[in-house]
This record gives sequence, C-alpha cells and structure tokens, in this order.
Amino acid sequence: MLPRLYVAEPGLILNEGAELALPEGAARHVQVLRLQPGDPVCLFDGLGGEWAAQVTAMGRKEVRATVGRHSTADRELSLDVTLALGMPANERMDTVVEKATELGVFAIQPLMCERSVLRLDGERALKKVAHWQGVAIAACEQSGRTRVPEVRPVMTLKAWLAQQGTSTGESGTAASAATPRRGVLSLRDAQWVGDWLARQAAGDDAISAHREAWSFLSGPEGGLSEAEEDLARRHGWTPVSLGNRVLRADTAPLTVMSLMATRQRPHQN
Repeated sequence: MLPRLYVAEPGLILNEGAELALPEGAARHVQVLRLQPGDPVCLFDGLGGEWAAQVTAMGRKEVRATVGRHSTADRELSLDVTLALGMPANERMDTVVEKATELGVFAIQPLMCERSVLRLDGERALKKVAHWQGVAIAACEQSGRTRVPEVRPVMTLKAWLAQQGTSTGESGTAASAATPRRGVLSLRDAQWVGDWLARQAAGDDAISAHREAWSFLSGPEGGLSEAEEDLARRHGWTPVSLGNRVLRADTAPLTVMSLMATRQRPHQN
C-alpha cells in the first residue's frame, strides 16, 4: 500500500491537478520515509475518499506534491460506535485509541471515574487529547481509513452522563437515529452482550434509513463503582457482559469494537 498522508488543514483544498505544500506532519512523514520527487503517495483529508498524488519537491522546510485522481474508497463501518471509557493509565490509552481506530470506532470519549488512576484537567488534559487525536490520525494512515474518529474532551463520568440524557436502551427497543443504543459493560446482573446485540438487530428494519449509532461505557482500572453503574442505568444504559472473566480497562473496549466490526460485511473497493 502506498504511503498514506493525512493533510487536513484550514484553507487546504484537495483538487485534481493542484500542487500544494504538505502540512508539517505529512511533510515530516515523507522525509522520514526518504521519499523522492516522482514517488507516489496517497492523500486524504478525513472527509471521505482519498487522492492519488506524487511528490514533486523535497526540501528541509517544505515538501510539495501534485494531487491526482480522487477515489471514493470507503473502508468505514456502516455503524457509528462511540467508546466512552475511564482512561487507563500509562501508555494503555494510546493503545486503546490506536486499536479502536483500526477497528473502525466513530468517536472516543475519555472519562474520569471514581477509581481512575489517570486524572487530567486544564492544559494537561488538552495536550493529552491532542496527542490521542494524533494517535488516531496515524492509525487511519496505517489502516486505510478515510475518516478520522474524534477524540473528545476529557469529562467526569457524572457530567458526561448528565449531558447524554436518557434513552430506551434499558427496555431493548430500537433506538432512533438521534439516540444511540447504549450498553454499559458490567459484571453485575448483566445480559451477555451477544444476546443483547441479537435482540437489537431484530429492530434494525425500523431504522434502516439511518446509520446505526451505538455507545459503550466501560470503567478504568478497578471498574466502575456500583454507584456509577447505577447512575448509568438510571440514565437508560443497559448492563451488558463480556463474560465472567475480568478484563483489563484497555481490553474490554477493544473486545466490544471487535464484536461490532463483525456486524457488517467488508466493502469491496
């Protein structure tokens, strides 16, 4: 696969035949790969599709490329999956963002919970989110995705749940286009996630005109507290189980993404 470069930047528009100076990150990528004028690359701006391109000039401060033909490549999931998770500590959040992006996640919501080891606010939180967004971009370049998932600002679980409102997830009825189906990963009196997904699939015909929207909530190291899980349930989140083994804070959300990625056949480009 050709080197893929993310080139979204204010004022930069990709048009066939245009020559442009690559943004700093993409230019650095070309320099690290030691590409030369005439070498082919692939450009994408995160809005869908991608462009064939060719490096035309290499400099220490500037790399230029000529944009070629546009392709409507679609390698995205047909459903929008948001992972809301108590941020795991150390480098494990990087791994979750990277792997979830490869698996097709739509958005990632970092949360601070009662048992969170990693606690962020202010400038430190902004820098971490920017770093994780960069991790997502790199994973899109590597995996062939043409849309970049959003890593949202860090919030406390309580504030985030209040912002989400309520849904019909507890009863298992089909969600509307505006309301995602919501599952909170639990070891307490929870139904097997496979059974829940199967029951939800029975209502797919009712929303066939819309993209499916799903949200999954998982805890940090030590899991959600009983009070936090009860709060999620009161906000309409359905408790679902991944089995009777205790999965790590970085394993559980990726297991969910793997399950969701199997709900569609791959596109044929």
